[in-house]
Amino acid sequence: MIYILAALLPPLGLLFNGQPFSAILNVVLIVVCVLLGLLFPVLFLVPSAHAVIAVYMRREDRRHREVVEAIRQHGPPPGYPR
Repeated sequence: MIYILAALLPPLGLLFNGQPFSAILNVVLIVVCVLLGLLFPVLFLVPSAHAVIAVYMRREDRRHREVVEAIRQHGPPPGYPR
């Protein structure tokens, strides 16, 4: 759901994902891409791509921190060489 929101309304998707500075950067990207998008229409996709990539990277970072915390609490998985 957050990916759809990030693709359709990039700054709002980033805000709901807890990334206010990326949302501000995305608004700046939207302004620049709208101005330059008149010459190069592919630039209209840049803000949406930025938002989707930022959401993905934030989710992967959270997942990584959860795995590291689980290893710290419970030790490495069985069969893992020390």
